[in-house]
Amino acid sequence: MASVPLLTLAAGSCCEQAEQPWIVDRFDDIKVIRYEVPGFEELPVEQKELIYYLSEAAKCGRDILFDQNCAINLPVRRTLETIYTNYKGDRSSTEWLALEKYLKKVWFANGIHHHYSNDKFVPEFSESYFDQVIASIGEEPFGELTSLRDAVKQAIFNPALYPTKLNQKAGEDLLLTSSSNYYKGVTQAEAEAFYAAMAKADAGNPTPISYGLNSQLVKNEAGLIYERTWYAGGMYGAAIEKIIYWLEKAEQVAIGEQQQTIRHLIDYYKTGDLSLFDAYNIAWVADTQSHVDFVNGFIEDYGDALGRKASWESIVNFKDVEACHRTEVISANAQWFEDHSPINPAYRKPEVKGVSAKVITVAMLGGDCYPATPIGINLPNADWIRRDHGSKSVTIDNITYAYDKAAQGNGFTEEFVLRAEDRERMKLYGKQADDLHTDLHECLGHGSGRLKEGVSPTALGSYSSTLEETRADLFGLYYIGDPKMIELGLVPSFELAKAAYADYIMNGMMTQLSRIEPGKQVEESHMRNRKLIAEWCYEQGKAENVIEWVVENDKRYIVVNNFERLRELFGEMLHEIQRIKSEGDFEAGKALVEQYAVQVDPELHREVLARYQALKIEPYGGFVNPEYEPVYEDDRLVDVKISYPANYVEQMLNYAANYSFLPNIN
Repeated sequence: MASVPLLTLAAGSCCEQAEQPWIVDRFDDIKVIRYEVPGFEELPVEQKELIYYLSEAAKCGRDILFDQNCAINLPVRRTLETIYTNYKGDRSSTEWLALEKYLKKVWFANGIHHHYSNDKFVPEFSESYFDQVIASIGEEPFGELTSLRDAVKQAIFNPALYPTKLNQKAGEDLLLTSSSNYYKGVTQAEAEAFYAAMAKADAGNPTPISYGLNSQLVKNEAGLIYERTWYAGGMYGAAIEKIIYWLEKAEQVAIGEQQQTIRHLIDYYKTGDLSLFDAYNIAWVADTQSHVDFVNGFIEDYGDALGRKASWESIVNFKDVEACHRTEVISANAQWFEDHSPINPAYRKPEVKGVSAKVITVAMLGGDCYPATPIGINLPNADWIRRDHGSKSVTIDNITYAYDKAAQGNGFTEEFVLRAEDRERMKLYGKQADDLHTDLHECLGHGSGRLKEGVSPTALGSYSSTLEETRADLFGLYYIGDPKMIELGLVPSFELAKAAYADYIMNGMMTQLSRIEPGKQVEESHMRNRKLIAEWCYEQGKAENVIEWVVENDKRYIVVNNFERLRELFGEMLHEIQRIKSEGDFEAGKALVEQYAVQVDPELHREVLARYQALKIEPYGGFVNPEYEPVYEDDRLVDVKISYPANYVEQMLNYAANYSFLPNIN
């Protein structure tokens, strides 16, 4: 499970880097940031070589995610890239700049839908201009894309076609109204029945298979429903074969148990057998010694309305040894946190197994982790593997550092934080609070609690992602203010928790609205989770004025008046969310999400957007990757050089030219 930043504005605490521009591009509501990889040059050459091979594998799955997000994405992207690289006309005109911005957005979102809101992009250039540009280029550069021209134009210019990538509105068929490519011609009821039959056949299995995780579900013209599995011999095979090629090179230089971990992953990719994916996850969790680590595969299910299909992603990293102290302390005390969690004791784990956590330095981002990326990860997602083998959590320090450097001096806290004491706390404790909340969320939150016997992990359906992120966030929020954190030497005082709480409530109730288009509801799972927590606590604490709206100089502010009581509310809410998950109480989960997490106050929304616009702050950030160049003596790799490109367009065109392996239609 991936998390997003809690505090995004505090000064960085990482070692200082050379003073270079951190923001390399800006367009629409997005800033593209450069991140650095401190410590890479000092690694042994064997570890550099391993990172290089794993990084190549991370780039080879890029086309998979584009196609998963929408079946027309690859033809749209490639048509636009062909235009961009071949057009000889005026590149300063308003319509050309609009076309260029549209392409940048498609690259960033891995498709034609916004990466957060899921709404389809609206072009700011005309269809006639699009035709005119293509006519000036001629048909030859487009090749077989010519036959898909009408479909591409419809995808870009017809608002009724592919309107949203992921629909989560209650009462609608979530599959027929979503444009993602996980299902083809299948209704929600048919898909649920298909997998319910699989689950029934597997009933009683203590190690249940995550059916559907790595496949597209299709209904053919004869009405037959079947799966197209993603593996080397099936759907997405051309890209998966390239991933395997680089993983096999990585296997040759890996040492110890990591070599077997990579072998399990290769075998899974070659067969599509989900039991081999479980074997890979079990081996991966057990490997806590390898300095270099990675994630690669069909992992997270946020993009599927039914919470079953997984998007492709990869992250390559190595340990930040100095920063790992806090995660080691948290991991060592995992049982204490579980035993003292404010939930029904029946739903606590009597024995917490295999919890490991570390702070990492990311070396490469890929798939659903690029360009936008989480700042923390807790895997694997299978509940039975967590129960029997534990989980592994990471906090990504060089990414949070880059976010902080890019945000310095942007005026956000002065604009949205009313009280000077809150601004001062955020300045003093912001990044530390952010990192600790991520540690607790990923390391312990996702791995905490247990299901009641007989409850399915998919019982919460389309609400499962939102409620799971809510549960992990509440765990972190509750414990970041616990005296145990002071006792363990992880926080100086409750003042740090106050900084975290003030920021979280402000973001959940107010400032995250900057990420939503006017007139839209909240759709993305993490945004819903934050709104759910903040709005529920506001409502429950209303009589005691725990959280208060304040108007000053015609501007609205949200402030916390009673931080101690707010922490108690976090605990009370965690108790109920854990009950909902443990008992599989779909109706209660649905009621909470629909009441507190979805609707947007249009007046407040307009105000937030106007204040953001005045500050010229882009609400979304993503990254360009570093580049790695192997150095050979004869046929022997003797070093790997790292460089930091500062051109977003060049990197995207490079990836399109060198890491595009799938056909236009899959």
